[in-house]
Amino acid sequence: MQVPFVDLKAQYQSIKDEVDEAMQQVVDSCAFILGPAVSRFETNFGQFLHTQHAIGVDSGTQAIELALRAVGLQAGDEVIIPANTFIASALPVTRLGARPVLVDIDPKTYNLDVNQLQSAITPRTRVLLPVHLYGQPVAQMESILQIAEAHHLTVVEDACQAHGATLKGKRAGTFGKAAAFSFYPGKNLGAYGDGGMVTTDDEQVAYLVKQLRNYGQTVKYHHDHIGFNHRLDSIQAAVLDVKLKYLDRWNAARRQHAGEYMAALADVEGIILPHVPNEVEPVWHIFAVRVKQRDALMAYLEEHGISTGIHYPIPIHLQPAYENLGYKAGDFPVTEQIANELVSLPMYAEMTPEMVTYVSDKIIEFLSN
Repeated sequence: MQVPFVDLKAQYQSIKDEVDEAMQQVVDSCAFILGPAVSRFETNFGQFLHTQHAIGVDSGTQAIELALRAVGLQAGDEVIIPANTFIASALPVTRLGARPVLVDIDPKTYNLDVNQLQSAITPRTRVLLPVHLYGQPVAQMESILQIAEAHHLTVVEDACQAHGATLKGKRAGTFGKAAAFSFYPGKNLGAYGDGGMVTTDDEQVAYLVKQLRNYGQTVKYHHDHIGFNHRLDSIQAAVLDVKLKYLDRWNAARRQHAGEYMAALADVEGIILPHVPNEVEPVWHIFAVRVKQRDALMAYLEEHGISTGIHYPIPIHLQPAYENLGYKAGDFPVTEQIANELVSLPMYAEMTPEMVTYVSDKIIEFLSN
């Protein structure tokens, strides 16, 4: 049996007619930039999240950057982020001349360890940037918001992997002053190219993001700010609007597969399964397990037609690009440990129970030997 890590072709085939028609409508209208397709998707995504404003941009990375700009982050400021995240959580901070300040993670959830948050705050701290990693919301969002309020800080959520995930029934991306989503093709809600979204209930933040994404203008040729070209393409918006109708169904399928993995591997020695806190409903963008012999397991699964991944093999503080931050090996022990042990298993809505069983059986076979 062949089990890919993700199968975008299978997803496309299930909605091919709708997607093809939506793209053709954009081509026929020739409204390629900030046209009706973008406005329609922004409205529908905002309604999906129950947020007042959703502003389409060209990537999740730029969604983070524009959100940070709109909440007033300045050069010399500091932004606290978890040590275990994709580097795109840190890059926008650096581009703005601010400093990413890393905090180690909870050993169960792999999300930011709120207990270490207070000690990382300095007079230069301006923003807390929790990451809803792997599609699981940070369970301690209430504590993060309380800490932010006590220190007069702003919370911007990195929800780039958490489309539709909930904490106490509230969608990820609706807790902070602003949030960023990515529509990279492999995401639970993925475009056929790059794309992103900033969400907020704050009128001023929404106004600024709309200007900043479009050359700093709201009226053509009248530029109130130094802006950029970070607009969401109309064809991508049309594709995403079709997919949005299926997102809850696809997320439910991912949860079903996660439950099947959990049941099959529950009593297996040598593997640590994901932990889901109470009142958290993940969407399982990534299903990551921990195994001491990670590289050997990945090679064994590859031999048997199973593709896997690592999210993420080299922590931010050990990346050459961030040597200037002054961190060293050992500074974030939990992050460093899981970076050597985590392996991401195949996870996508179109998987079959037989695929999950096959992957689980091969893992058990490897560990038993």
